[in-house]
Amino acid sequence: MIDKIDLLILRLLQKDGRLTYRELSKKVNLSVTPIHERVKRLEKEGYISKYVALLSREKLGKGLTIYCQVTLIKQTKEVSSNFNKVIKDLPEVLECNFISGSFDYLLKIITPDMDGYHRFHQEKLSVIEGVSLINSFFVMSEVKSTTELPI
Repeated sequence: MIDKIDLLILRLLQKDGRLTYRELSKKVNLSVTPIHERVKRLEKEGYISKYVALLSREKLGKGLTIYCQVTLIKQTKEVSSNFNKVIKDLPEVLECNFISGSFDYLLKIITPDMDGYHRFHQEKLSVIEGVSLINSFFVMSEVKSTTELPI
């Protein structure tokens, strides 16, 4: 069970995962040892799953974001499993969600530019066995992007 102090620690770490135990202790008004114990418990219990560095897509030449609706030829376990396996190995795919509705998967993809997406579409995505239809939507402007959960 987590309490208000744990929630505050989680909020602070979401904003800056590089905060030291000493910095956290000052912000939470607890000594370093209980902060350390709480963070380790939150990690062990799975509230904190990992720490990452968020990179600049633009600086790394990955400036185009595309959302794709993918429809499979049929919704069998075999076809879906194959699609899932192939997608997990495509680094251009940042997110892949199996959804309900008029299509089967929603993908978030990054590429350097339109030519890069065209190659990805032709050489990697459309050739996956079982893919029937792909609808692509190109992000013109990012209004909001966050990794912080509302807690």
